[in-house]
Amino acid sequence: MSFSIRDKQTYALKSMFNLGRGPIRKHLAEPEWKVVIYDQFGQDIISPLLSVADLRELGVTLYLPLHSVRDAIPDVAALYFVIPTEESIGRICQDMHDQLYDNYYFNFISGIPRSKLEDLASAALHANAESQVAKVYDQYVNFVTLEKHLFILKNKVDETSYFSLNKANLKDYEMSSITDSIVESLYSVFVTIGSIPIIRCPTGNAAEVVAEKLDKKLRENLRDTRNSFFTSIPNAMSEGGQPMSSFQRPLLLIVDRSLDLATPLHHTWTYQAMIHDVLDLHLNTVTIQEAPKEGNPARKSHKYNLSQTDKFWQMHMGNPFPEVAEAVQEEIEEYKTHEEEVQRLKAAMGLAGEDGPVDISDNTAKLTSAMSSLPELLEKKRLIDMHTTIATSVLSSIKERKLDEYFEMEEKLMSKTTTDKSVLDFINDPEGGEAEDKMRLFIIYYISQPSNSDINIDQFEQALEAAGCDMAPLKYIKRWRQYVMPSTNTQQQLRGGGTKTIGMFSHLMSTGSQFVMEGVKNLVVKKHNLPITKILDSLMELKSSSDVENYRYFDPKLTRAVDPGVGRSKMPYNDAIVFVVGGGNYIEYHNLMDYVKNKPGKRVSYGCCELLNATEFLQELSLLGKEM
Repeated sequence: MSFSIRDKQTYALKSMFNLGRGPIRKHLAEPEWKVVIYDQFGQDIISPLLSVADLRELGVTLYLPLHSVRDAIPDVAALYFVIPTEESIGRICQDMHDQLYDNYYFNFISGIPRSKLEDLASAALHANAESQVAKVYDQYVNFVTLEKHLFILKNKVDETSYFSLNKANLKDYEMSSITDSIVESLYSVFVTIGSIPIIRCPTGNAAEVVAEKLDKKLRENLRDTRNSFFTSIPNAMSEGGQPMSSFQRPLLLIVDRSLDLATPLHHTWTYQAMIHDVLDLHLNTVTIQEAPKEGNPARKSHKYNLSQTDKFWQMHMGNPFPEVAEAVQEEIEEYKTHEEEVQRLKAAMGLAGEDGPVDISDNTAKLTSAMSSLPELLEKKRLIDMHTTIATSVLSSIKERKLDEYFEMEEKLMSKTTTDKSVLDFINDPEGGEAEDKMRLFIIYYISQPSNSDINIDQFEQALEAAGCDMAPLKYIKRWRQYVMPSTNTQQQLRGGGTKTIGMFSHLMSTGSQFVMEGVKNLVVKKHNLPITKILDSLMELKSSSDVENYRYFDPKLTRAVDPGVGRSKMPYNDAIVFVVGGGNYIEYHNLMDYVKNKPGKRVSYGCCELLNATEFLQELSLLGKEM
């Protein structure tokens, strides 16, 4: 795993778009022009990884949804990229019958069952199109990569949610279907990166079921030496021709969301996590609603793509928000300097309304240089404007909901330091944030208390009801705390880092700043490891810890599927993938990235069924509470 999951999946997609011949080498070959037909999930996989310009470079002239009305385009190859469902196969068969395209390249996101493959072959024969079917591929890219080391299984799909896995009337066949779906996607991840992992998981929950099934699926593929994905790896070379696999196998840690219910509800202080918490962020695209104008209730929305080519985003997405706001201000000032330089040169050449003739010989070279950098300057301005808009919108939510105070309070509660204000005072404050914020704060407070602590729960419930809170999530949390709460000392696991408030912002309080940060605390947070990060550290470094002593061990390369007392890896792991069954969040992702920054040579990736912000997770807890 010496390269990132994003590198590997991008390589697989580029190879697919070049009709299975590997990515096009720039300046060496002209691409073969083609039409791409995709379903919704295919679009979700492609959009975070490849831009429209990338697709054009790969020879894609047109890309169309599978279930849209499409006209026949003769003399062109059609590349399909879809999940092999009954509906999708039916539509593909109809396309062949209607003779829409010249050649067909069928690329299925996950493995196509034999029965559906036979349906496809039968339809090709009936349409007299068997000679036009050029290739049929199982791509095994059944997951969505959002960042270099971040992936999800699906975008906004309810079937693998925390609610679906924990609802009261969950049937055995439903549980089996959910875990099979998760295993299919995780299997695709390891086919794509070309590695067989060592699997670790806790016992007695959905994570253990997933681990057992994944171990079995990997074991079966390894047994079939003629068709194994792991004996000859098609994606094992990078675009530069370098090997993309390391000899050491990665650790796969599979955990259940029930391990830690506090972190998904925690108010955060880092840029990407705050955007996800207070704005609409999906598949690296953030949507911002304009405030309604007087006399016109309609609200315009603007979409901004936070891409991997945005250097500012890549540098600052995991930083505390005040640092990001200062960095945006510095970018604005730097851009103004460049803009003034261009204006000065234009004036010196008589292009800006200066009186009288000007000798331009000395300035021509300078102006030519300035003009050649204009496209870069315009792109810089676009990114500055985008982050100014996003950061301003986040800042507005911080002020309206007092999010800085909630974050500080929760950090102090978890680090067991003295708070300036009691939790009850926070809840009773009529101007202290929204009802949802108050419920999130109380659940974190309730979970972080020792099990034998004397909390006057009735007093808190009355205050929460008076604040307009939905009480259903608390109903579920009370049961979880009593019956489901892990036997390990969760109160100690949930220890925060604590905060301290530093002086006024150096740049942002200056005259003419884009951001008026007055009234917002500038908090510096002591770095600390969240529960999942602590568990990963124990497993990667082979530390003896009570938290992981009962974790199961699976090695798909071993002959028998047992938890061996011998034969385990004796060397600390360099590569690890953490996967959360039941939903993950950006807070845990950035905590893992911070952890690995201090571990030279170590690489960690984070995956989950879906990325949930606190509002979405609270809604799932509410559904569980209403069932009771």
